[in-house]
Parts: sequence; C-alpha cells; structure tokens
Amino acid sequence: MFGSLPLSTLADLIPFGLVLARVSGLFMAIPIFGARVVPNRVKAVLIFALTLLIFPIIRPQAMTAANDSISLILLVVQEALIGLTLGAISQFVFAAVELCGQLVGTQMGISIAAQFDPTTQNNVPTMAIFQGALTTLIFLSLGVHHFFIKAMVESYQVIPLGAWHVSGGLLKFMTQTSTGVFVIAIKLAAPVSVALLATTVALGIVARSFPAMNVFMVSMPLNIGIGFLLLGISLPIFLRVLQGSFATFTDQMRTLFRLLA
Repeated sequence: MFGSLPLSTLADLIPFGLVLARVSGLFMAIPIFGARVVPNRVKAVLIFALTLLIFPIIRPQAMTAANDSISLILLVVQEALIGLTLGAISQFVFAAVELCGQLVGTQMGISIAAQFDPTTQNNVPTMAIFQGALTTLIFLSLGVHHFFIKAMVESYQVIPLGAWHVSGGLLKFMTQTSTGVFVIAIKLAAPVSVALLATTVALGIVARSFPAMNVFMVSMPLNIGIGFLLLGISLPIFLRVLQGSFATFTDQMRTLFRLLA
C-alpha cells in the first residue's frame, strides 16, 4: 500500500536520516540557503522536502550496517561534514564578491556607509551588500543551485557513507581554492579600480598645477560618480567573471569526489 512512498517501511528511517544529514550539511554551506537571514523553519522545510525527493533515487546507496547508537551518531556527523565540504566551494565566490565590494567602496569613498549584514553578522560596506545581492540573483538565474542538488545525488555513487576524512590532498585543495578569492575579487574590481586610480592621478596633477584649488571637495563626488558609472558599464564583465567562476564548480566537485572517495 505504501510501497510508492519515500518512506515505505520503518527500516528506511535510518537511511533517510543519513541522507537528511548530508543534505543539511550542503544547505548550511551554500550562502543562499544557509544564510542567517533565511528563517530556520524555511530551511527545515526545504531540506526535508529535498530529502524526500532524492531519497527514492539514492536509497540503495544509503543503506548502513550500523548496529549501535555511537556508530550511527558518527555516521550522521560524517555525512553532515561531507555536505559541508561539497558546498564550501560556493562560499569562496561569494567571499570574493564581498572583498570586491569592500575594495570598490573604499576607492569610491563610500566604505564608511556600512550596514549590518545578517548573513555574516558584521557591519559590511553598502557596496559589498549590493554586489552580494546581485551575485545571489546571478547564482539563481544561472541555475547553479541545481548543480549542487545534482552533485548531492551523484555523490552517493562515488562517496560511500561515512567516507569523510581529512587528508593532505583535501587540505591542499581547499587552500588552493581559497586563494582564488583574491584573484576573483581583483578581476571583479579591476574596471572600477583602474578608472578611479587614473582619476586620482589626474586630480593629483591638477592639485600640483593649481595649488589654490580645493581638490578634496571635487574628488569625493567625482570618485563616487565615476565609480557608479563604471559599475554600470562593467556589469557585463561582472557577469562574465562570475559565469567563469561558477563554471569551475564542475571540476572542483570532481576533485572533491576523488579526494573523499
């Protein structure tokens, strides 16, 4: 009678809980769904609904032979860590966007206008919040969140239950991936940074040529105006850089599969 349901028997409860742990770890790592601004009730419903959808597909791979509670608890923790590790690669791109917003805001002279960001629980420059929201829209419009859901299902074909472990290769990979934050941030901020640097040099020449001129009063609105103008013009570059960064998720996920297998 209940054979078509995701949880047809009581024997499916433990495998379902293990799948739920891995999905929960992935959702906690993805900035969009794991952000503190998203209510916990919404997170719980999304995680549970997604687990119900994918559990019938990966039920055979989720079977476990754990006989005692301690082994089961360790399996749950390891499954959650696998999900966190798989979703961590998305954090680096959003961290690069936040760093770009801080760099651009500082050069434009609006970094003092900071707001409380519920995602990081810190005061973040307004420009960083704006670019972070724009990145979130691009992330969703490109369907990158679908990639992580697909990777979650495929992970059970490569990474067995409780396979999470710390190795030298995993630490090296995460370190190398984290260094890409600065590269992505510089690429995103380059158009505005170069233009504002040229503006600063030009204002310096003007200040030396006309000492009586109050360059400071001119530089602030000029930098802000040029900064916003270049931000609008460089939006296609911003989108292209993010598309390239999101495209690397495939190779990075394969590398994580190999390191955790």
